[in-house]
Amino acid sequence: MLNIDGVIHELRQERARIDQAIQALTSLNGTSSKAAPTRTMSASARRRIAAAQRARWAKQRAIRTPSGTARPKRRISPAGIARIRAAAKARWAKVRAAAKK
Repeated sequence: MLNIDGVIHELRQERARIDQAIQALTSLNGTSSKAAPTRTMSASARRRIAAAQRARWAKQRAIRTPSGTARPKRRISPAGIARIRAAAKARWAKVRAAAKK
């Protein structure tokens, strides 16, 4: 038991020396080993940022689709629908005829 306690004590000392060496090297490099603190933003600041972003998006939408210049929705004429129906009927008639053979 005494031997294990001695080994643990030496390992902790070694770890302390390594930690000190790491701190010394990181301070020379100009970086810190600690994580940057998280920033909190006030509710009023979030509201101002959100309002500014909404204004930016509104401006972009206004530029993209100026009012009054939108094209009307295209519709198929009754004659076009009749041609599609006739072609579909002919296609299915051909399939049924091939199935009977």
